[in-house]
Amino acid sequence: MLTIDSNCDTVASHRRSACNMPPLMASPACDVLARLARAHFRVATVLITLSDSQGQCLLAADGTLPDALPPDLFASSLQMGTGLDTIVVLDTLTDQRFCIDWQGVPVRLPRFLAACALGDASGNYLGALYLLDDVFLTLDELGRAFLRDLAVLAAQALVRAQEETALCNRIAELEAAQELATLAMTGSGTGIWDRNVVTGEIHYSSAWKAILGYEPHELSNQVEDAYLRLHPDDLEHVKATMQAHFESRTDSYSVEHRIRCKDGTYKWICSRGKVVSRDLDGRARRMVGTTTDITAAREIATQLQKSVGLITNLTDQVPGLVFQYEESLDGRGFFSYASDGIRDIYELMPEQVAHSSHPVEARIDPRDLAMYRQSLLESATKLTPWHLEYRVRLPRQGLQWRQGDARPRRLPDGSTLWHGFIMDLTERKRIEAELHELATIDHLTQLPNRRHFMNQSEAELVRVQRRESQDAAVLMFDLDHFKAINDRWGHALGDLALIHFAKLLCLEVRPADIVGRLGGEEFAVVLPSTDIEAAVAFGQRVQRRATETPLIDGDNRVAIAVSIGIDNMRVTDVGAYQALARADKALYLAKEWGRNRIEIYHE
Repeated sequence: MLTIDSNCDTVASHRRSACNMPPLMASPACDVLARLARAHFRVATVLITLSDSQGQCLLAADGTLPDALPPDLFASSLQMGTGLDTIVVLDTLTDQRFCIDWQGVPVRLPRFLAACALGDASGNYLGALYLLDDVFLTLDELGRAFLRDLAVLAAQALVRAQEETALCNRIAELEAAQELATLAMTGSGTGIWDRNVVTGEIHYSSAWKAILGYEPHELSNQVEDAYLRLHPDDLEHVKATMQAHFESRTDSYSVEHRIRCKDGTYKWICSRGKVVSRDLDGRARRMVGTTTDITAAREIATQLQKSVGLITNLTDQVPGLVFQYEESLDGRGFFSYASDGIRDIYELMPEQVAHSSHPVEARIDPRDLAMYRQSLLESATKLTPWHLEYRVRLPRQGLQWRQGDARPRRLPDGSTLWHGFIMDLTERKRIEAELHELATIDHLTQLPNRRHFMNQSEAELVRVQRRESQDAAVLMFDLDHFKAINDRWGHALGDLALIHFAKLLCLEVRPADIVGRLGGEEFAVVLPSTDIEAAVAFGQRVQRRATETPLIDGDNRVAIAVSIGIDNMRVTDVGAYQALARADKALYLAKEWGRNRIEIYHE
């Protein structure tokens, strides 16, 4: 047991009393609880301490020991019932209660601390269960409740350890006395039995009988009666185990099973024994052993299993993947825990990734795999939270989007451990794409709208000014006599005319060209790396298509004509709107001078 006194001594490896009691025996149950708490809350350290007016002593721990035990935040009252059973400190560096030092040297404690008080059945304060980490842990109400449950179990184990400690010291005092064995067995819930294999008689100590609630003068000595007390489901297993030892196939006899008490209830016991006498042929003659009541330990194990099952069920019900991922210094990784959500997130089973992360990487879209690996590398190197949106290709679902978030922690061997969550981002990405389309696309013609067209044109002007592109031509288009079309055939057919011209325009543009509807019957095109002469040829092709491809709507045949104004972008332009304005002035002249014409801007 590691200790520290109320003056903040560093943790030392010597025993000392707690609550004015002799040194406690080791408590395996507390060790198990510490490991369970650390595994569940995924913190760096879990401590279970005893407390009295002189300070604290460490009963059990799992993880990295701090330089000192935390100050006893519950010590103001050794009687519980004040309502202060759980304390959470988000940052010990800013909390005056944790400004401690030893012989002038500041003692550093982990920044995050959560503590739950331990109390016995009478409400007496015994000690505390601590969670410590340098990373902030969100402790919701479910987490607090689970911490309190662990504290209750720890307190029960602590009381049992105190009782066992007191008993062991009593045994030491009575070591030379005849009643030594009786007291030891009675106090620890253990009895002695002595079986005559030849006659079938078995004798029990008073402590053995007391385990089942019998008085010393009760119970027969026949082994057949002993078998009748065994639980029916355990009978054959007990017989087979004992027979194996009789036949020297095992070095000793040891079995856990249920046995019926005097009141008809069943207890769990651990029975151990050894043949101490055999005949010349090796047949067993006499066997002695002990029986220990393990009902309480079984109940604790059952409660712990239920708690673990509850947490597992909760994580498996979360729509997403709750995971624990570990990666060594050489880059080899595996998922030490993966919830059932991995079936939907990656279409894999938890056991498929328990030893290697390759099955997951095989699901990541090749376009995002390098980014995925680099993001994990940066998170491991800098110990910064991991956040990434990436695509996966799944056998059943096809292309999907995923978002991963996790917090890393450096392990003693230099590897990195992440605890995190991966969610399905596909629907959100689809909505974002739709919103982007609504913001950038003209809903009637499906061409880029004025705003998106201008943004693309500005980018092209920057390339022209940087000499990254040759001259870029700007063309303005206006459908001739469009008002007359609306007046004669109605606005519905006018909309069809706009859609029809937009399709004709798209047949002429190249992939790098910029095209858009500016409003009404006005369209514009930017032709990168195109001089005026080539721009005129482009405009002529558009006019020819419009002439040769009239709009057909039922019996209506609507001829489409278009006027065009042209200029090019200049390195002196402040913005793309200037080239567009010059092309618009040329378009105005084309309309004025007869329509269905192409005019080039002149100063």
